[in-house]
Amino acid sequence: MSFRFFLFTLLCMSVVLPAGSCTGLNIHLGTPSEKPLKEFTLEGRERGKVLVIPITGFLSDTPKKGLVEQRPSEVQEVVSRLRRAEKDEEVKAVLLEINSPGGSITASDILYHEIMDFKERTGARIVAALMDVAASGGYYIALPADRIVAHPTTITGSVGVILVQPKITGLMDKLGFAVEVNKSGSEKDIGSPFRPSTAEERKIMQGLTDDLGGRFLSLVARHRQIGSEDLAKVASARIYLAAEALQLKLIDAVGYLEDAISEAKALAGLPKDARVVVYRRTKYANDNVYNTSLTAAAGVVPPLIEMNLPEILPPLTAGFYYLWLPGTAGN
Repeated sequence: MSFRFFLFTLLCMSVVLPAGSCTGLNIHLGTPSEKPLKEFTLEGRERGKVLVIPITGFLSDTPKKGLVEQRPSEVQEVVSRLRRAEKDEEVKAVLLEINSPGGSITASDILYHEIMDFKERTGARIVAALMDVAASGGYYIALPADRIVAHPTTITGSVGVILVQPKITGLMDKLGFAVEVNKSGSEKDIGSPFRPSTAEERKIMQGLTDDLGGRFLSLVARHRQIGSEDLAKVASARIYLAAEALQLKLIDAVGYLEDAISEAKALAGLPKDARVVVYRRTKYANDNVYNTSLTAAAGVVPPLIEMNLPEILPPLTAGFYYLWLPGTAGN
């Protein structure tokens, strides 16, 4: 009996899940993929290439941890594709297929920086195709694009920052639990989950939040050239459907993925039948531009148990985020 089969059997015997709780639960047997990226043509035959890079889920520079393996972070996956594309002179345009509510501030800013640098070094044209959600950090990383095309049902906007500070003081009171802290400065434990924040601490945190939000807004003003009246609306950090986002100049067009690909070819001066390519680690049968998989594929088995929880509940720790997070309690 192989170790993987033994582990699978042990899990099946020891884990009891309530009815209906298996939604989003995938069980696999196999080994993690360490294969290098390969180029696959999705459509087209003529010279010149449009590279499609899917960017999905919570934006983080932390590797994704499964039960038996660790997979690259979203930042690493995207940057590795940009690095490879930079070596191919036939890649004249990149299509960023974005479906993300955002993520950590640093991860969002790294991707923005890397996309900007790639564009400046190569001269390639960038088109962002916004899918289900491209909000907050998901919109932030679209800002370097020459054109932003949103699907008719896209949710975008949320131009702002959110500070997440978990507090467990109520639970501590119920349990009779306390934490004693010695600190060298009065603000050393600012943001502590073990006590309520003071008025001064709330003021400090709001100042940091405003500064980070202001950075985001200034980039929107720089890239999108939005008037002051509309920029004030955007500064509320609300979300928009594509039609209203177009009115506010947050996007350039409303259309489908094929429209975004056509935009990319036109901007790069490529023929209509130029190749549309993707970098993956193995081949998919019947592959096309709607396949957003980056790592796992046929013959490359993902983690033994993959809960897909990041799509439902992002792995939040205390900190600042460029993230649209519906249902978060506010003050």
